[in-house]
Amino acid sequence: MAIEKIDINRFIELGKTFPVLDVRSPGEYAHAHIPGAFSLPLFTDEERKVVGTAYKQQSKQQAIKIGLKYFGPKMVTMVEEVEALVSTYNNNKPHTDTLTNDPMTIIVHCWRGGMRSAGVAWLLSLYGFKVYTIVGGYKAYRGWARKQFEKDYELHVLGGYTGSAKTKILHQMASKGQSIIDLEGLANHKGSAFGKIGMPPQPSQEMFENLLAENLFSAQKIASVETTNNEAIAHCSLQIANGKLPVANGIWLEDESQRIGDVMLPDAFWKLLRRSPVYFLDIPFEERLHFLVQDYAAGQTEEFVNAIIRIKKRLGGLEAKTAIHYLLEGDMKEAFRVLLSYYDKWYKKGLYSRNDIDLLLVPMPFQKVLDQGQAEALIAKYMAKKEAAPEEAAA
Repeated sequence: MAIEKIDINRFIELGKTFPVLDVRSPGEYAHAHIPGAFSLPLFTDEERKVVGTAYKQQSKQQAIKIGLKYFGPKMVTMVEEVEALVSTYNNNKPHTDTLTNDPMTIIVHCWRGGMRSAGVAWLLSLYGFKVYTIVGGYKAYRGWARKQFEKDYELHVLGGYTGSAKTKILHQMASKGQSIIDLEGLANHKGSAFGKIGMPPQPSQEMFENLLAENLFSAQKIASVETTNNEAIAHCSLQIANGKLPVANGIWLEDESQRIGDVMLPDAFWKLLRRSPVYFLDIPFEERLHFLVQDYAAGQTEEFVNAIIRIKKRLGGLEAKTAIHYLLEGDMKEAFRVLLSYYDKWYKKGLYSRNDIDLLLVPMPFQKVLDQGQAEALIAKYMAKKEAAPEEAAA
């Protein structure tokens, strides 16, 4: 079958419909890749290094000869691997989109859309697959990802002191048809000095950006459909991708520092977040303390002590010593009381460092963490503000 080259916008449309095969080396893939792509390395990391060195120091032709020596013995195995991968992919895919899902169609890419993807595409096309390759490869995708952070999204920021269960409420809102992005979930970190406890390893900065870009794009699509009907959302996804439907209800996300563990929110997106309305969950200290103790009950004392040592300078020597003492005595509640007071102070400082905070802040008082009706109250408050906006503008 013929190989068809597609630009990055066409790839974004097709990438969730057909398997995406990343033929870069294992090391390149492990560092960062297109979310959902499968690793199908043409060369090992060492083989890539040898071919690259030959290309730079000898000639393109010599590099190709060396590459073919590596590629030749792998051809049959590669075809069989793709057959199995595509079969599993098509059996597991829900097929809710409006595009025809040809079971023999795949998308292949390398770093810049060069010889590696061309070689694998030739082999798989010769075997009988319908093959798309991405013009510009992964590098083009990175350009698309960075552009997602420069868009003027309508963001609704869910704020509140530590222990307000903001992430849990965010997901409750998603179940009620709201468009959300879980930044801490993408970062594999809860944002505080204790944020990595019980979490998987964090992605690289580049991978985090890829995940965020995909989530922004998907969240914008959901926000564009004024319905909570999942079937309708799926039906409209292609139209939204082509820019035919406007963003209607915006995107909810949690208030975060620019740094979440070891990864950073892109600067343009961070600045937009800081200019967006903050729906502040105002929940009593003791209720939040109780929630935190329950939430971290499975953590190891050593992990908490090490985390306190890392913030000792900011926390203060006496407070750090006191908190560690309580932990070693098995009194997590009193240890967390010291820490929660510290985090409340720093969160308040960050909250009120925003420009126009008096205009952005929307207080949402509740008596308990995860109080009944919190998600509904937040949605109702936003809808009331949205309906009142035209009248305020006219006045």
